[in-house]
Amino acid sequence: MTTPLELKQIISEGLLSFPVTDFDEQGDFRPKTYIERLEWLAPYGASALFAAGGTGEYFSLAPAEYAEVIKTAVQTCAGKVPILAGAGGPTRTAIAYAQEAERLGAKGILLLPHYLTEASQDGIADHVEQVCKALKIGVIVYNRANSRLGPDHLRRVAERCPNLIGFKDGVGDIENMVRVRRAMGDRFAYLGGLPTAEVYAAAYKALGVPVYSSAVFNFIPKTAMQFYRAVAADDHATVGKLLDEFFLPYLEIRNRRAGYAVSIVKAGARLVGRDAGPVRAPLTDLTAEEADRLDALIRKLGAQ
Repeated sequence: MTTPLELKQIISEGLLSFPVTDFDEQGDFRPKTYIERLEWLAPYGASALFAAGGTGEYFSLAPAEYAEVIKTAVQTCAGKVPILAGAGGPTRTAIAYAQEAERLGAKGILLLPHYLTEASQDGIADHVEQVCKALKIGVIVYNRANSRLGPDHLRRVAERCPNLIGFKDGVGDIENMVRVRRAMGDRFAYLGGLPTAEVYAAAYKALGVPVYSSAVFNFIPKTAMQFYRAVAADDHATVGKLLDEFFLPYLEIRNRRAGYAVSIVKAGARLVGRDAGPVRAPLTDLTAEEADRLDALIRKLGAQ
């Protein structure tokens, strides 16, 4: 087992990514192409891959499907790249999924938001603490949507849960990010987690958050790694060129509908010959016109 401290070191540098989950035409999990996807992505150099994360449509997976996705990812990537698993929802549901992922060999858990109801920071902190105490592997808390914690509550949970080793920000509240970073210091690994994180990568690096998760790694892994290395090296010319020629036009497509942050990634995978099937409801796939626009952007980048 990878210890929480070892996991913290793994995710404290390099690029992270969230493979999409493959579905067939009936919407059922398709392990064959999922295995092929992981085998294709693993050599490109991501520090870790998150199976059944947000981009992997965790929120639409039934328990048995979730177990199959995690098992497939762990077995396929053994000895190649560490696999972490998404888990979220109500506290007992999150614990059940996380414990299953731990049993199947995941190296850690990304704790996704609870759903529907708003909650106080006291309640959210208790939720995170219960999940952490139910596991031995490391946990990264995802600050996003209705599940947000500030430095005081994070410090409290961290003191009680040594295996809480990471903080991923998907909100973009710079003041809170600075406060968390200053308060927690080296206690956590810090990850940028806004949708299409590349757009915010340089700004987050300046805040002391040099690591982020890339969704586009799913279909343009070469470019995703090129961009990450350019940000790390302060190569502003390359960063600016890729932002202007790909990422900003990409956002124009992604921002057309809610949920397209996942849908556009699946469209990209299909366009490069790595079809992952449709998204599941309540998400919707890109229109043909939108897919054509994305195809033109990908073609400008060249072979991946």
